[in-house]
Amino acid sequence: MKLSPNTTPHSTQQKKSPIKNFFNKIDSLQVIKWLIVGFFTVFLIIPLISVFIISFTDEPVNIFGSFVDPNILAENIGRIANASLEQFRELFTGGTNYFAALNNSLLLSVSVAIIVVLMCLPIAYGFARTSMPFKGIFAALCTMPVVVPTFISAAGFIIMFGRTGWISQIYNSIFGTEAGLFDVYSMTAIVLVQVFFFFPLALWPMVAAFKIADISLEEASRNMGARNWSTMLFVTMPLALPGLISSGLLIFAVSFSDFGTPIILAPDGLNLIVVEAYREITGFFNWGGAAILTLVMVVVAGIFFWLQRLLTKKMDYGTLSGKPKATKLNNNKAVKITLSVYTGIVVLIPTLAILSVLLQSLATTWGADLLPRGLTFDHYQTIFTRSADNIFNSIVLAGGALIICVIVGTFISYFVVRQKASKLDFLATIPLVVPGIALGIALIQTFNTAPLHLTGTAFLLIVAYAIRRLPYMIRSTTGSMMAIRSDIEEASVNLGASKLMSLITIVGPLMLPGIAAGSILVFVTVIRETSITILMAPTQWSPMSLEVFQNLMRGDMYNASAMAVVIIVLVLVLQAIGNRISNNALY
Repeated sequence: MKLSPNTTPHSTQQKKSPIKNFFNKIDSLQVIKWLIVGFFTVFLIIPLISVFIISFTDEPVNIFGSFVDPNILAENIGRIANASLEQFRELFTGGTNYFAALNNSLLLSVSVAIIVVLMCLPIAYGFARTSMPFKGIFAALCTMPVVVPTFISAAGFIIMFGRTGWISQIYNSIFGTEAGLFDVYSMTAIVLVQVFFFFPLALWPMVAAFKIADISLEEASRNMGARNWSTMLFVTMPLALPGLISSGLLIFAVSFSDFGTPIILAPDGLNLIVVEAYREITGFFNWGGAAILTLVMVVVAGIFFWLQRLLTKKMDYGTLSGKPKATKLNNNKAVKITLSVYTGIVVLIPTLAILSVLLQSLATTWGADLLPRGLTFDHYQTIFTRSADNIFNSIVLAGGALIICVIVGTFISYFVVRQKASKLDFLATIPLVVPGIALGIALIQTFNTAPLHLTGTAFLLIVAYAIRRLPYMIRSTTGSMMAIRSDIEEASVNLGASKLMSLITIVGPLMLPGIAAGSILVFVTVIRETSITILMAPTQWSPMSLEVFQNLMRGDMYNASAMAVVIIVLVLVLQAIGNRISNNALY
């Protein structure tokens, strides 16, 4: 470099030093943390705030537009100034169908939660405390229903219990009726589908609760002369009570936000809050109505998740000290056989529903006959030729969401474990209490106009998937992060590497088992995602789940079943890989 007479190398270094010092002072990890906070702010917090405002204004607001256009800002201020409680008054005074929808949804969720907990109690006891035969087979069958998308399980119930369903025909021929066992398009059918396909979500926490309870207390009870039923009622059950309550609240929240079952089986006149919200936004473009229903869903789900955490925190098991004793399993033959038969009956219903979908996918025609008139692979040939794009779209969309989840989830786990970033952990947990249909409505409204007009794009759909599934990735990677000693990073930093470089090259590879297990979980749940897909998927990026839903709506049960089987197989394979990676050996 040629220097002027008055310029010296020393003075040049002094001129550059402020900029150099500025970049040297930037903490790259701190920048990444702020970028993650910005991501959640843009795609979660502001959309929820928008919905909250619209629930009072009854008109859409453009928060991002307010930052770049004074006219939009003035318009938004005017709408907020005219905010009222009129919609809330109508909600609680019966001016709309919303209150009935809320009541029906609460009734449905409470019923499902109670039935599931009572139904799972004997099964959980059988897995945890007895040498019940066929335990491995039952465990696999008990896990399978939860990986099946709910609208596919609803389709299975239609094949079984519909007017021409094969179980309805058997029932009618035996009892001489024409109405079948029950109306498959009714609240009863919705309850049954949710009970038999959600029960694994409650079963395994209950099994864990029974396993963790100190069996020596039960032995002490028997040694003092208590009968088995008395010990079960007054010792075993109180020990497992936190797990039972937690499972019940979880089932309530899942049932309340389930969209796939009601959208297929809810009859005309049965108002449910998720279906009403979907209809308001897609059928009537009623932003105000959709917003208030979204707000109600978020509040109800939030209250029950808060209750779940509160109860599990307050109720201390407090029975374990030191190394737990080996559990002596109940070998009573009558108990084992009874529990085996009962468990077999419970898993039989969802298994038959899934097999019915499989048989429908292979049927040439299957109408009023007990079995299909013939078998064919034509439906699979059709979907692999006509719907190959849907399979490709599902993989690309799930892959995009997975990349976001891996990057963001890994960094959040690092910040939570190493820097005790509890606020960031709370921010990343919020999607757990936001039902999918609520998040979809919030995102559609927020990004429906300039300057961030993203509604109807694959990008916004991928972001929505990622936000919904990030908590899964974070919980998976946090466990791996907690097992990594901090002195490994310190050694890297002492050797001259930056914190970011140490995280990427040292910590990242050590977290791979947790990242891999979380990746499988994220990919599987995105593939079977229903509510956000149906609400937000653009036509040119239609995934498999949307294709199944549209075929069901058109009455094309054969191709819908074939595509559903492809989804189930894909999900089961990925789930098996995930279980192997995470070494899940609960049973």
